[in-house]
Amino acid sequence: MEGEHYLYQLPVLPVQGKSVKSKLFSVSDCQAIVKKAIVERLRKHYKKTSWFEENGPLFKIEIALHKDIATLTIDTSGVGLHKRGYRVNQGEAPLKETLAAALIQLTNWHPDRPFFDPFCGSGTIPIEAALIGQNIAPGFNRDFASESWPWIGKKVWEDARNEAEDLAKYDQPLQITGTDIDHRMIEVSKENAIEAGLGDLITFKQMQVSDITTKNEYGVLVGNPPYGERLGERKEVEKMYRDMGKAFAELDTWSVYILTSYEQFEEVYGKKATKKRKLFNGFIRTDLYQYWGPRPPRV
Repeated sequence: MEGEHYLYQLPVLPVQGKSVKSKLFSVSDCQAIVKKAIVERLRKHYKKTSWFEENGPLFKIEIALHKDIATLTIDTSGVGLHKRGYRVNQGEAPLKETLAAALIQLTNWHPDRPFFDPFCGSGTIPIEAALIGQNIAPGFNRDFASESWPWIGKKVWEDARNEAEDLAKYDQPLQITGTDIDHRMIEVSKENAIEAGLGDLITFKQMQVSDITTKNEYGVLVGNPPYGERLGERKEVEKMYRDMGKAFAELDTWSVYILTSYEQFEEVYGKKATKKRKLFNGFIRTDLYQYWGPRPPRV
């Protein structure tokens, strides 16, 4: 019987916890109590008098306490879902893949329009744009913790991956470009794009923001520039934003989306945003400044 040997092993059961406004405020004690309760229940169910050897599949459990309510959950993913599995290298302050995807989905971009990221860093935004443009499932080339759970079965996962594969549009042509002033990050971007299987779909090149020009029309630009959070960086960042304002003014048919925590961005950039949206980049409160361009003419 599939999984029979597993029944006589103790799954690896790390228990994490959190407590908010609860009388049970000692998280470590709550974690220990939950772990003991699970083990005792398993011993009773499988009539085991000896101690289980913790060498089975991984089941990450969380006990979340809110006031008088305790919620138990099992993590089916393992490594965080923002880790798609393609980022082999990264810069100092990488943008999470999930936030990069959200930024793209907040724009008016369609796969038939040019896409540009002038601060590509490790290439996360262009890579996520390519995945969205070809409707490739996020995390398609990573593993999930629940794949090792025998009671789910391999066929379930095979069917899910086949379904995702059938929905992908690998023939969709894309025009995606990422640039960065640091040539080292361009190499990192290329490595990550190759790891994602998108090396031939994205163009990466070294360029400073003041030199950006294009003959393409009705494109979408999404940028996550430095914020100037550190002391001594403010004047340098302000100059960059001014240069951005001058360079992007020439992109009069493009839509521009800039994420930054710098509160005087519009003033320094030289143009008031069409719309501003509050987002959090990790623990940093930022705004997505949206400058909407005209709609492309219908063909």
